[in-house]
Amino acid sequence: MIHLTEEIISEIKSHGEKTYPEECCGILLGKFEIDKKIVFEILKIENSRESERERRFLITPQDYIKAERYAREKGFDIVGIYHSHPDHPAQPSDYDREHAFPFLSYIIVSVEGGVAKEVNSWVLSEDRTKFHLEKIEIKNKI
Repeated sequence: MIHLTEEIISEIKSHGEKTYPEECCGILLGKFEIDKKIVFEILKIENSRESERERRFLITPQDYIKAERYAREKGFDIVGIYHSHPDHPAQPSDYDREHAFPFLSYIIVSVEGGVAKEVNSWVLSEDRTKFHLEKIEIKNKI
């Protein structure tokens, strides 16, 4: 399970709408707890992919390291990644699976015609063969 606020969901949706028709991407900062992740903040990251940006995203190692440092300074962990699927469902592709890590949350927002629609969170199985839909719990305040 992952805990998010309406404000964080709105930020993710807005980011997807602003970058449409290209994919947006970012990092989820928060805390791991026994049976859930709690997201306190997102870091919007520029999609560094040089081609196919409407179907793929890239977070560079440098951006990831900066995010790790920032998270550490704030007392947070990187608990996941988010990105958009322009004109496609909010479900992971094979490409997403091949580039994901188990235990992290992967939030995907579908953006249809420039308008954000569905938001889902996914977790990759330990054997890396499939994603499992993760329950999103919306809190007014975290």
